[in-house]
Amino acid sequence: MNLSDSRTATTQPAPAVIAFRIEHDLLGDREVPADAYWGVHTLRAIENFPITGRRIGSNTHLIAGLAAVKWAAASANCTLGLLDKTRADAIRQACKEILDGALHDQFVVDVIQGGAGTSTNMNANEVIANRALEILGRERGDYDFLHPNEHVNLSQSTNDVYPTAVNISTIFAIRELLDAMRVLREAFVAKSAEFRTIVKMGRTQLQDAVPMTLGQEFGTYAVTMEEDSARLEEASLLVHEINLGATAIGTGLNADPRYSALACDYLREITGLPLVTALDLVEATQDVGQFVHLSGVLKRVAVKLSKICNDLRLLSSGPRAGFGEINLPPVQAGSSIMPGKVNPVIPEVVNQVAYEVIGHDVTITMAAEAGQLQLNAFEPIIVKSLSESMTHLGAACRTLAERCVVGITANADRLRSSVENSIGLVTALNPYIGYPAATLIAQEALLTGRNVADLVLEKRLLDRAELDRILQPEHLANLRQDTP
Repeated sequence: MNLSDSRTATTQPAPAVIAFRIEHDLLGDREVPADAYWGVHTLRAIENFPITGRRIGSNTHLIAGLAAVKWAAASANCTLGLLDKTRADAIRQACKEILDGALHDQFVVDVIQGGAGTSTNMNANEVIANRALEILGRERGDYDFLHPNEHVNLSQSTNDVYPTAVNISTIFAIRELLDAMRVLREAFVAKSAEFRTIVKMGRTQLQDAVPMTLGQEFGTYAVTMEEDSARLEEASLLVHEINLGATAIGTGLNADPRYSALACDYLREITGLPLVTALDLVEATQDVGQFVHLSGVLKRVAVKLSKICNDLRLLSSGPRAGFGEINLPPVQAGSSIMPGKVNPVIPEVVNQVAYEVIGHDVTITMAAEAGQLQLNAFEPIIVKSLSESMTHLGAACRTLAERCVVGITANADRLRSSVENSIGLVTALNPYIGYPAATLIAQEALLTGRNVADLVLEKRLLDRAELDRILQPEHLANLRQDTP
């Protein structure tokens, strides 16, 4: 048998048979995979937006927010007699399943999309409709009985559904970030207590300044995280205002006048969040100022967190040719060519997250500015940027705490030696020996390389007992008894 005969004789597997259903939209008929819960509108969005490869289903908070909104809408419409109980119950059950984590893989539209979030809303409408149809014993795509727009989207528009779901998802993301920041703050508090009496030189402009303790230095990091957490909580309050019931532009067209308040009541019950309806729905529908403000706070967190990481890298530099004041826990080998080298990789990765967040802030600023008239069409990129900023900052805080801060140790002897040999020590002696004498001591120490304490004793400016008292950590660092 020759080669061609061999190929002919080989049995090829039969191609898999893919079943489809036919769905229709204003552009015509399309085949949709029969096992898909999404439909024709989602299909077109998949084709139109092959941008990041990241699907909206990856943002679990957003999907939960959409399900909560659709659940609340169905309940309000049912209460108002606009939606029969059979369909309403099926929609609500489908929404509850999604809130519990089901079907997130069916939310397949790219996170960056045109249309002001319409594709996201339609993806949700179709998934919920098809699951509700299953619950009712119907086939997926049987829209004559239960329709994504006429029933799931009743009394709604993308322009009030999407922003409301985004607000809900943002609140939950903020809470997760606050938890992560608390973990990091507590790690710094613990190190501040551990290093309370370890004296070191403080520095300004990278030059010796005056003595302090390592505990004071780490205490400032804890205070930073506490202050930024407070600012984040304040920013979160703005996101609790929603525009559900606004429909297209805020006038409430095609919605019962009672719908907005009723839907908000149901949404508060479903989410457990103290949501409030905006006083002016027209303004609320076009406004994304809350996200600009929140992004600014996230940038603040990122900048200050990055500064802390800069400090940690500088203080641990060396181990012999740098500051070498603290030791970061070794977590991986640092070089493919230099044996024994260990790098500050955890602070470095947190620095990079900070740079990303700062970049996202620019994106959010530009997207917010680009809004026109009664709607901002660029909320999808705002959502993506905010979500990544909060998620990555939270992961960075936990990583920094658990993989770095908790394992930091101090080189106490080196720190004490740097204080004793620093010219800056003379500042602490200034009140006792006077400014002129202190200046002469500083000059001589600098010229001769001798330490300040020896020169003070040699010149009989202070006796040993007095000098030892002044050089006690509590005195040098001006520690108060209530300092943690």
